[in-house]
Amino acid sequence: MKKLNHLAEIYKNYDTYIIDLWGVIHNGVKLNSKAIEAVENLIQNKKKVIFLTNAPRPCAEVKKFLRKLKVKEELLNNVFSSGEAAMLSLQKKKYGEFFFHLGPKKDDAIFSKLKEKKTSIEKCNFILCTGLIDEHEEDLNYYKNLLKNYTSKKLICTNPDLIVHRGNTVEYCAGTIAQIFESLGGQAVYFGKPYKEIYKMCVSKNKKAIAIGDNLNTDIKGANNMNIDSIFISSGVHRTEFKRESELSNLSKKYQVKLTYHQPELIW
Repeated sequence: MKKLNHLAEIYKNYDTYIIDLWGVIHNGVKLNSKAIEAVENLIQNKKKVIFLTNAPRPCAEVKKFLRKLKVKEELLNNVFSSGEAAMLSLQKKKYGEFFFHLGPKKDDAIFSKLKEKKTSIEKCNFILCTGLIDEHEEDLNYYKNLLKNYTSKKLICTNPDLIVHRGNTVEYCAGTIAQIFESLGGQAVYFGKPYKEIYKMCVSKNKKAIAIGDNLNTDIKGANNMNIDSIFISSGVHRTEFKRESELSNLSKKYQVKLTYHQPELIW
């Protein structure tokens, strides 16, 4: 594990850059201008940049959000989301036909082509989890009670992240609900990082790739699973778990991941 002062030091070593969005490019509220500058430099140097996000929404919705944050159109050529991967699978009726949506109303776009298949938790074939229900964002016991009698159904988790920081506020993600479901004895199916399938959908096999992200459980573990190098952005989701850079090796042992490089934020 090596501290990386500038991405410019190593950029020639890789063809493809798989970059996380939330925690690297933005914090849910505003863009990280230094990270945007790094991406622009990569593209100017003919490198392929893929934004790979565990957002429980189709790619079109993710792009819409990025435009709102004022990301330039030329940076949005390769955006892929866990929601898109889940949506493609749902259209094949892999888990049955009828589903119960467990998540906020803002995520409804994920099943826009399957609206008529949405039903109650009692009648569904499977549970489609995109996050926490509006007005029940903090009460995890609510989900234990909701799900305890339905563990015979599969829960499809469209965002394996446990938490994100929106600005300075911590928010639970669908991964936390999936963990609760598994603790009750249910089976969860995950779409997104760190699972190999999502990388295979958007990365060419013969290209030398590196993954950049702030989440050890998803971004870095995903890089390890794909046997590619990684840059850990340490000011993101794990920022409260260590005080000094020297503690990063203990953090990587705790999460059982291997770090290639680390940077506080993505800097060219």
